[in-house]
Amino acid sequence: MAASLSLGLVLCLTILWFSGCGAQSPGFLSIDCGGNDRYTDELGLNWEPDTQFPFGRSANISVPTEARKQYTTLRYFPADNNKYCYPLNVTTRTRYLLRATFLYGNFDNSNVFPKFDLSIGPSRWSSVVIYDMSTVVIKEVVFLASSSVVSVCVSNATTGQPFISTLELRRFNGSLYYTDFETRAFMSLSARINFGALSNDPVRYPDDPYDRIWQSDTIKKANYLVDVAPGTTNISTAEPIDISSGAEKPPQKVMQTAVVGMNDTLSYRLNLPGFPGFGWAFSYFSEIEELGPSDTRKFKLVIPGVPDVSKPTVNVLENAAGMYRVYEPGYYNISLPFTFSFKFRKTNDSTKGPILNAIEIYKYLPINLGSPDAPLIDSFASHYSYADWAQEGGDPCLPTPRSWIRCTDDSQPSISSMYSDELLVKSVLSDDITKVPPPLPQKSRTLSFDEFSSMTAHRYSFWELEQATSNFEKNIGSGGFGVVYYGKTKDEKEIAVKVLTNESAHGRKQFSNEVSLLSRIHHRNLVSFLGYCPQEGKNMLVYELMHNGTLKEHLHGLAAEKNPLSWIRRLEIAEDSARGYCQLINASFGSLLSI
Repeated sequence: MAASLSLGLVLCLTILWFSGCGAQSPGFLSIDCGGNDRYTDELGLNWEPDTQFPFGRSANISVPTEARKQYTTLRYFPADNNKYCYPLNVTTRTRYLLRATFLYGNFDNSNVFPKFDLSIGPSRWSSVVIYDMSTVVIKEVVFLASSSVVSVCVSNATTGQPFISTLELRRFNGSLYYTDFETRAFMSLSARINFGALSNDPVRYPDDPYDRIWQSDTIKKANYLVDVAPGTTNISTAEPIDISSGAEKPPQKVMQTAVVGMNDTLSYRLNLPGFPGFGWAFSYFSEIEELGPSDTRKFKLVIPGVPDVSKPTVNVLENAAGMYRVYEPGYYNISLPFTFSFKFRKTNDSTKGPILNAIEIYKYLPINLGSPDAPLIDSFASHYSYADWAQEGGDPCLPTPRSWIRCTDDSQPSISSMYSDELLVKSVLSDDITKVPPPLPQKSRTLSFDEFSSMTAHRYSFWELEQATSNFEKNIGSGGFGVVYYGKTKDEKEIAVKVLTNESAHGRKQFSNEVSLLSRIHHRNLVSFLGYCPQEGKNMLVYELMHNGTLKEHLHGLAAEKNPLSWIRRLEIAEDSARGYCQLINASFGSLLSI
């Protein structure tokens, strides 16, 4: 809950404008990084700019071979020790496909191909390695949302500058991609191939309602779909394919094409990015070729050097329970090498060679739970919704610390500030609390949580309050800790200014504690705390003005004589007061526990 609240206002700046885009499917989010406009592309996908993202710079690029609008811009970041994170709203306990793309286009006019890291919160996702200027690098992961926000971060540039072209989020329904390991690992896409494709174009939305990108097997790259067996032939059908029996719901357009091994064998070799390691690998079959009365199609999987993974004989017609239906055998946890060779080989009693419509392979990436104190850090940062440093997002320490956090070797954050005392005071007490001063190595100081909390309230100057109260002219009340004066600010807002009288060490501590406590309390039954003035000799607290007098006056004073409160109204006041005090007590205990 704390982590969710902590990013709520950040998301107002970076995500909320996506919510009204009228996306074609619930749970779809398409961010044109560095873009300026909302638009709908040729596929019917609605794109939103990241103009409110506070970090990095946008750049326009032009790649002659790339006409898609989302690839005419990008956002790039300094090659420093910081991470730069996009926080995205998600629904907990829901699976998503997350896709990030990168098109270099020589945006920096350096001709230096960038290499940097990509992470999901504290968990390492991948290295982004750019090999040329005009190729779109695509990274995809399937994950189960464990909280209401997922952060996508770039960091640790070893060459060039980190950048990002697009971010896409696609929500899955039902049991798609369910595994027993989803709370411990993400699934990073290594291959998703449409065999027997009719063109070089990938199959995606709207043919795939989840907008998975199924790459065409006609695209030949280095060590990708090579060692193709002689006699491999493409087949296709216009008949609809029943995908209802398939757990992963491959799109009909993918299942309407296939390759067939006319010489008894289908064989392929391809490199699997991210491997070696353990992963999820499935094949998709559908019998789309009319078989004669005496024809059969039976075959087995063969992986050289891994004989124990060979599945029982596949009979697509029998396994799928009919023509034009999906059969999806696979492995939920299989060890695969980087260079993956596989074959489908016809059995001796089969009259037809093997068939293959599509495959998908993911590698499991361990989920790092991150810093245990992340909710506390995020809760603090939530009070500074407009400060750039408070919007850095991601885990406080991993994969790199936030700019204002010092982390121990075991990735434990400490709320510390590497600032001189003079700059620290300016940061805490100045009018401009939206910026934290730049780091100095000269001196280091660790702040208590109370000191940080006091930064959430507005700091009034003595001159401001002197003008607002007409030199403290109108006394409207008094108490054990000071006198309350009526005031009106320049924007015509009426305020109550409490001037504290106790200037002892205990009084100054009381003032500090009260500012810290009140700045964290927001409740409809408590007077709103607006700010403070740490004037030597006259520490002051500023509250909203209550026009109708005090509760005491309405119970026992002149107001009670003129307009007595009913018994029901008194009970309502008692209940509301109790609720306000509960909030106050909870905040007080929270303050004590945080010290």
